[in-house]
Amino acid sequence: MSKFFLDLRDFDSLIKGALAEDIQSGDITCKALNIQKSVEGSIYSKQEGILCGIEIVKAVFHALDPHLNIHLLKKDGEKFRTGEKILWIEGQASSILTAERTALNFLGHLSGIATLTHAFVQEISHTQCKILDTRKTTPLFRSLEKYAVTCGGGMNHRAGLWDMILIKENHLRAVGNIDIALKRAITWKKENKSQVKIEIEVTNLEEFFIASAFPIDIIMLDHFSIEDMKQAVKKCPNSIKLEASGNITYKTVRIIAETGVHFISSGALTHSAPSVDFSLLFDE
Repeated sequence: MSKFFLDLRDFDSLIKGALAEDIQSGDITCKALNIQKSVEGSIYSKQEGILCGIEIVKAVFHALDPHLNIHLLKKDGEKFRTGEKILWIEGQASSILTAERTALNFLGHLSGIATLTHAFVQEISHTQCKILDTRKTTPLFRSLEKYAVTCGGGMNHRAGLWDMILIKENHLRAVGNIDIALKRAITWKKENKSQVKIEIEVTNLEEFFIASAFPIDIIMLDHFSIEDMKQAVKKCPNSIKLEASGNITYKTVRIIAETGVHFISSGALTHSAPSVDFSLLFDE
């Protein structure tokens, strides 16, 4: 399993692109109003949650105007309450207004992922099971979204296609069957002296028993019933970890974790998390 850390240097082009998308030839409202005033203001939360993206917000404002004075009042991963002040900012009103929506879009989206992940993690905190994300991420936002998952207390699964062998249903159809696929994967790993983990997706107990006879790392139980999960947990070799996957929701995550699986992966963490609402207000 990997863990994403936030290095703002990696997101310079993304931030500039996001600003360009919104500004294009210029903020004509600020131009038309000829706003020249220097102001102070703050970003407030309009609901409770787990914060993620505050450093990105600062970077967005500074990408537009490096002279803005910004103080972060909360850190990523911290809880916030409704109405709590998250950030204080001072400088040219036109700069703040122009960058505001882009900054809040990053903050709301990433905090939404962190908040939903935290809810999943808390729901199964009485078990040893861990919550994983998936590759179901917004194109070009994967690093940010997976970072947000860790801010919420979840764990990152694979970063992409390069860091784990994960054999899924269509791979099996392409090569023939589980035996062929796993023998090829194990041979490739030995020949290349690779340390990557090998995981395979199975859809029923028959496939599980075939896969569990091989020296692999993880078996993904895809859309298994609760009873079949319990059977897999009972029969699984100690050397293999089990991951439950397939339409995992907040309503089902607890009963799945209680079967004894080691991991639960959910694409919903990144593709269905509702954005957290924040607002930026100038001082009167």
